Amino acid sequence: MPNRLLGSLVIFAVLSSVAAAVKAQSAPPSWTQWGGPTRDFMVPSTGLANAWPSTGPKRLWTRTLGEGHSAIVAEGGRLYTMYRPASPARGQFAQEELVIALDAATGNTIWEHKYASPTAGINYTEGAGPHATPLIVGNRLFVVGSRREFFALDKMTGKVLWSHDFMKEYGAPEIDRGMANSPVLFGNTIIVPIGGKGQAMGAFNPDTGALVWKAGDVEYSPASPSLITVDGQTQLIAFGGDRIAGLDPVNGRTLWSHPHKTDWGLNISSPVWSPADHLLVLSSAYGTGSRALELRQSGGATKVTERWALNRVRVHIGTIIRVGDTAYLSSGDFGPAFLSAVNTTTGALLWQDRAFARAQLLFADQKLILLDEEGVLGLASVSPQGLKILARAQILENRAWTPPTLVGRTLYVRDRKTMAAYDLS
Repeated sequence: MPNRLLGSLVIFAVLSSVAAAVKAQSAPPSWTQWGGPTRDFMVPSTGLANAWPSTGPKRLWTRTLGEGHSAIVAEGGRLYTMYRPASPARGQFAQEELVIALDAATGNTIWEHKYASPTAGINYTEGAGPHATPLIVGNRLFVVGSRREFFALDKMTGKVLWSHDFMKEYGAPEIDRGMANSPVLFGNTIIVPIGGKGQAMGAFNPDTGALVWKAGDVEYSPASPSLITVDGQTQLIAFGGDRIAGLDPVNGRTLWSHPHKTDWGLNISSPVWSPADHLLVLSSAYGTGSRALELRQSGGATKVTERWALNRVRVHIGTIIRVGDTAYLSSGDFGPAFLSAVNTTTGALLWQDRAFARAQLLFADQKLILLDEEGVLGLASVSPQGLKILARAQILENRAWTPPTLVGRTLYVRDRKTMAAYDLS
């Protein structure tokens, strides 16, 4: 190849790489799914404040909302979440759920989609659903209702494009506390739990709603599915009530499974995966605790090795943040919940701190952002040696079990009655 042509190709490749990098950096931040950009509550935001006044960060707006623990997703200046409106009768719940689109700058309603959701047969003692988080893909919003309803909506208008009722169409059993699983995108399919024998998971065509496959026999649990890559192979992680399993997201074939049974099948928190050491860390309340599984490919199969188990650390509903070889989490079920640090290599409990109640965690700009169930927002630096609180403030008044959403430097939060936005810059 002539040197001049080779030089031109090199220059073209360099310029293309620079253009792609500039385009990626200039793209507006978004939060299109459960767990944020990488589905693990690790956020690439920078320029966050290192402290706040005692009153908390600047509040941009607040508004009433309603029951439910559905998290907030964001894209293109809009927010999307789900809720159940307040009932006019004290001690009762409304018999419908709503999907709502809001203006991110003001919190004002843009559109709502309402559908019937009877509460008969569902245990809502810890708060009524909806509990699942929407998924944004292209011009569509995919949402899951408490009674195993699955909708594809036009994200601009709220118009229903297609829908499924898993109990009516597939004979899925009723869920005691309401469905809480958030859908995930794989290729040209949307994957979500269906429920029942041979259909723990199902994949659907996002354009037509047609079933692509259904498979798996893990018991239902509220944990949302996730995708990991094990030695080059993409796997769908199904954290069931009796075990955790890896499925082939192309066809639903079970690749491996490992026992992890809890009381009442309530595995709620999302496992965290690190390809650096091949460790999948998972944790549950209700009698089982935490464990780390090493996953590796060998002879065309996935080899599963349990590296450690720790009953003393039990994540109830919270998120797990892994930084290096340390996992930070809120541990506790029926009693107090302590912010804790665990060495992911050995399973050693490094420290526990009582500063915050049962909390949801994000990690951004080398800082931990916490929202505990009492509505206290915290900012902290953490290390294997301990916790340093940088700021804290009471920002919500009702039970707050929903993980916050960070888009750029704006934090969106909700409890069971209100929703608000805060500037963390």
